[in-house]
Amino acid sequence: MESSASSSLTIKAIDAGYGAVRVLEGVSLTANAGETVVLLGTNGNGKSTLMKCIMGMVRPSAGSIVAEIDGTRHELIGRATEEIVDLGIAFVPEGRRLFPKLTVTENLLLGAFRPSARPQIKRNLDFCLETFPRLRERAHQLAGSMSGGEQQMLALARALMSAPRILLIDEPSVGLAPLLVARTIDKIKELKDGYNLTVLMAEQNFTQAIRIADRGYVIVHGRIEFEGESAVALNNNELIREFYLGV
Repeated sequence: MESSASSSLTIKAIDAGYGAVRVLEGVSLTANAGETVVLLGTNGNGKSTLMKCIMGMVRPSAGSIVAEIDGTRHELIGRATEEIVDLGIAFVPEGRRLFPKLTVTENLLLGAFRPSARPQIKRNLDFCLETFPRLRERAHQLAGSMSGGEQQMLALARALMSAPRILLIDEPSVGLAPLLVARTIDKIKELKDGYNLTVLMAEQNFTQAIRIADRGYVIVHGRIEFEGESAVALNNNELIREFYLGV
């Protein structure tokens, strides 16, 4: 696996929406090399839209999104999603988006289409199956017939098959039982450490998200309302106490 020690993401003053509907206004955030940064917010506040902007699925009307990989800066706005993946940015979307009628192994191999990932297929596949033993047991099972927790593990593993430097994860806890949420969050940390990834994770499960966060942001109605320089700062923030803890 390639080292991602010099991979970072810088988002500045992004405005974006759908047609006449403005979803993001002046959103700025950074994910520095090797950090796990969480974007916290309840449903409908713009987390998924920001992820889609980074991946080239939604074109912002203003601002910049720069990925720095191996000392080279890449402006992502205007690039096709495939180009962005080729740079080494992987995305685990909300709802997982697997190929339900393909097996676990076939889904994993499809994740390795990025040219620089192909020489590492065996190594990355071995790593994924070691990290997620359940996927080894289910190797020949159709993805659509697995449980929600197993599908989330497969979605994470498929993203890692692309040998990413930066990993974006949108709402990994959605649809999972509480115990499985905790396990999934633990696995994200394990993968981040094992691969030396830079991770940006959008999540509404505050309690679980801050367990692995180095830093975080709170997004409310499409604006960043708070930046926490540590998990402790996030935990002590009044906005979060109001939104998540009912205090």
